[in-house]
Amino acid sequence: MKPAFRDLAPGGRRVGVTFDGRALQLPEGQNLAAALLAAGIGRFRDTPVSGAPRGPFCMMGACYDCLVLIDGCTRQACQTEVRDGLVIDTPRGPADA
Repeated sequence: MKPAFRDLAPGGRRVGVTFDGRALQLPEGQNLAAALLAAGIGRFRDTPVSGAPRGPFCMMGACYDCLVLIDGCTRQACQTEVRDGLVIDTPRGPADA
């Protein structure tokens, strides 16, 4: 299935990151949430209470639906730039979110 989002800088420099152990090449310096969406990743975390899947919603840091673990620290993907070597994981419980 084709991703619902597209890369706005298809000719830009790519850097290697991992998302839940999956190797990805994302555009350096781009918004991480947007880059992951363009790569076909829509589920960033599950809510701690119901377990419902969540992904970026507001894209400006107000809703916290795009929380991910980056190098072991909880961060908002929409407030993070893609840089080489990022290790991104899905938070696995209330302590991570």
